[in-house]
Amino acid sequence: MSKHFTLPYEGGLIEKNLPAGILHSYEKIWTHVYPESRPASYAIADFIVDSINAHKDGLFRLGLTTGSTPTSLYNELARRYQAGKVSFKNVEVVTIDEYYPSSKDEAQSRNHLIHEALLDKVDILKENIHIPDGTVTPEELGDYCIKFDALARGLDLLVIGVGEKGQVGFNEAGADEKTRTRTVRLSYNSRKRQSENFNHDIAATPDKAITVGVGTMLSAKRIILMAWGEDKAQAVKDITEGPVTTDCPASLLQKHDHISFYVDETAASLLTRSVAPWLVGPCDWQPKFVRKAVVWLCQVTQKPILKLTEKDYLNNGLSELLEQKGAFDKINIDVFNDLQHTITGWPGGKPNADDSTRPVQAKPFPKTVLIFSPHPDDDVISMGGTFIRLATQGHNVHVAYETSGNVAVHDDVVLQHMDAAFQLGFADKFDEVKKLVESKVPGEPEPRPLLEMKGAIRRSEARGAVRSFGLNDNTNAHFLNLPFYESGGIKKNPRTQADVDIIKDLLSRLKPHMVFMAGDLADPHGTHRVCTEAAMEAMDQLKEEGADWIKDTHVWLYRGAWMEWELGRVDMAVPLSPDEVIKKRHAIFRHLSQKDIVPFPGEDPREFWQRAEERTQNTAKLYDQLGMAEYQAIEVFLKLY
Repeated sequence: MSKHFTLPYEGGLIEKNLPAGILHSYEKIWTHVYPESRPASYAIADFIVDSINAHKDGLFRLGLTTGSTPTSLYNELARRYQAGKVSFKNVEVVTIDEYYPSSKDEAQSRNHLIHEALLDKVDILKENIHIPDGTVTPEELGDYCIKFDALARGLDLLVIGVGEKGQVGFNEAGADEKTRTRTVRLSYNSRKRQSENFNHDIAATPDKAITVGVGTMLSAKRIILMAWGEDKAQAVKDITEGPVTTDCPASLLQKHDHISFYVDETAASLLTRSVAPWLVGPCDWQPKFVRKAVVWLCQVTQKPILKLTEKDYLNNGLSELLEQKGAFDKINIDVFNDLQHTITGWPGGKPNADDSTRPVQAKPFPKTVLIFSPHPDDDVISMGGTFIRLATQGHNVHVAYETSGNVAVHDDVVLQHMDAAFQLGFADKFDEVKKLVESKVPGEPEPRPLLEMKGAIRRSEARGAVRSFGLNDNTNAHFLNLPFYESGGIKKNPRTQADVDIIKDLLSRLKPHMVFMAGDLADPHGTHRVCTEAAMEAMDQLKEEGADWIKDTHVWLYRGAWMEWELGRVDMAVPLSPDEVIKKRHAIFRHLSQKDIVPFPGEDPREFWQRAEERTQNTAKLYDQLGMAEYQAIEVFLKLY
């Protein structure tokens, strides 16, 4: 499938002909920013292939990492091998970590993962593969690590991903530049992150690992770092622009003379060249980019828009904006009006009203609205208040749950449902289901009957939330169960035309005027991105096939409980009353299998409703600080087209 999700261009730093020293002036590790992970991976693959092909004497010694970050890179390297552009016969691969204890036959082991992702697909010789051995006895482990460290030193090229807290390998906060290959005890938070490879069972997740040390990494002749997605943004900033500190182990790599960092736009979103590119070089001052600069200036000066002065602009690197766009007071008024016009209490358009400055056209009314929800609760978490407004204002609102969300249901929730059915006088299936749960094998797909029960639980919860908004859960809730998701485990199947065809069928039947999609980019290989790309592919194919109705369909992007659109990008802001915030919260509560349980990696212990409320309340406060009206909460959206 070809469609990849990138955000529309809205102005920014003009990099053409900009000297590299100026472009990277704030960066202690020069960083190469790409629209998304795939072209960045292709660029890294270019470097690896060229380095291998140019190497003449002996083996080319390549250090590699495992995990989700290098997935697209390994796919590209395998493709280039198959195309005859590179051979790995003269390559020696050293990987940097492994769980301990761990067997290479275990599906979760780093050994298994690197073979499955790359090594089994190329012509590398078995004797040239060196992966930490998770089966070494505790008595032999010390000597083994010394020997492996010697093997891992002086690599020709080391290519590694970084973690959300700046980890490299299993080197976490506290690791210094002298660390070598050793055994480390994994922190609770690290095990929590890694538990996604063990059916989210932290008890089954190893509490130790073997890792190459930062000092050993620094001995490599060349280092390439990688990071994709919004959840890596703070780490990228700390590694690239922050001080050298053991609190962020990857920052220690700033001391290397030949190192570069490859990131996508979302991972780079907190770098100075992204946050305030006018401080770096000349810019393309598109209208939304002007708004971005003014909002930034308000935050720096702690002033509302209409109180900004010419001195504020000049003292904070925005003289070019004044030169190109005119007097500061006119810019203030234009941006204030522009931002004010994003606010609407009528997200489907206000009937019989002048819509010349409103984000949504008044006609047609009512509209057919389709909300795509990657998981069965993303709709209410991310845009529940807007969902309420659309329904109560008389629009024909439908919601499409793109995946079953079954793997996010804990086993004990299923058992509780079975017990409730028995207590209500239905068949006693508790012991039967308990045996099914106990038959699970860590790292292997869950039994299909168990997944079907979990999917049914999530469907019932989503239907309850839809009913709470006054909609018919039989006609207006659609459960697509896209095939890519139904792998039975964390790792999903590739997206195919079968996924797209399911979405095309629904779109063709509803012919919506407004479509809402998830715009979260936190995980470049995650469910939100795959679902949005499939929906965009479906709409593009319908256009190519001559679907006349689709030319009048507008697509809006929302974000979830973690990140929000920056105000420079916002096209529509929907204010929520206190009562609507409570109603949204109660809809989220309908998803009982997700309540009081945070089933995903990360250090934020709050439930989804808490994250969502803080996010929308913070957005409302920001509008207030800029000089707009004060609201309880605001949900914001980007118009894709």
